[in-house]
Amino acid sequence: ADIGPGLPTGDEQRIFQKFARGQPATSRGAGLGLAICQGIVEAHGGRIWAENRPGGGAVFRFTIPLSGRPPEIRASDT
Repeated sequence: ADIGPGLPTGDEQRIFQKFARGQPATSRGAGLGLAICQGIVEAHGGRIWAENRPGGGAVFRFTIPLSGRPPEIRASDT
């Protein structure tokens, strides 16, 4: 979580796309970090999401199952 300006409304899913970046003038990087995180979390059968905090800023959360088999990855998923 942070105390910055938060996420623009509606961008909560877009930020997980490859090469997605915030304000071009203020953000650095290639826009791959959250897409990589999503790939890792989902490969372990989990889920990742972002939300705006009521007092400002954003929070990123993820879940990963504690037990069980990871989902089978099919060739069409890669």
